[in-house]
Amino acid sequence: MELSAKARERRREKAFVIEGARLFADTPEDFIMETFVTEAFLNGADERIRKKAEKSGVIVPPELLKKMSDTQTPQGVIGIVRMPEWTMEDLLSGVPLVLVLENIQDPGNLGTMVRTAEAAGASGILMSRDTADLFNPKTVRSTMSGIFRLPALVSEDLSAGLDLLKGRGVTCFAAHLGGEAAYDRLSYTGPSAFLIGNEGKGLTEELSRKADHKLLIPMHGRIESLNAAMAAGILLYEADRQRRSVL
Repeated sequence: MELSAKARERRREKAFVIEGARLFADTPEDFIMETFVTEAFLNGADERIRKKAEKSGVIVPPELLKKMSDTQTPQGVIGIVRMPEWTMEDLLSGVPLVLVLENIQDPGNLGTMVRTAEAAGASGILMSRDTADLFNPKTVRSTMSGIFRLPALVSEDLSAGLDLLKGRGVTCFAAHLGGEAAYDRLSYTGPSAFLIGNEGKGLTEELSRKADHKLLIPMHGRIESLNAAMAAGILLYEADRQRRSVL
């Protein structure tokens, strides 16, 4: 299935693939374009899921669904769904807490960041074009359906996107090994953005220079850096802790 394999095809069709009972159950009905299910899945599903599958579903043999699947052990349901569409205004709602991602390469890392950002109360994600595709099947599974709820935008010019955020009063904090202050010594109660760079190289110098503050996460032992998704989670939850403490 080309939608599973090719990001270009997903962008052209403005659609992507979901797979598995949990993701199908959590996907809003108005996003679902077409569903492929096995008879065994329908027979074993609860009434709500069965009705949802039957509304847009085509029953296919297990062998065919396995060929369509991106996983080793298909669960019996695959959906073609439309991409959610967000604007910069969506990212800036309330007191913004934005995750800015530059050249994140691992789809699982990206999906985990989406899931964590939603859980920590972030307002959205802004990412560079060279970041892993948000609608890659592995990314989609890792978001645990957060992809339908958390605003996420791809910027063709991330530096310009950062200027836009700063022009709207958002303070930008770069996670950086050369950081000037420990992350828990700064305040994120106002409009804030965390900049996270590539898993191996970190942020580019251009983006680092645009940050209002460079922060670091203190580490013990001989570890030189943290997983990008882990670092994002630590920062987002510190912002959430601070914001809850002032309510």
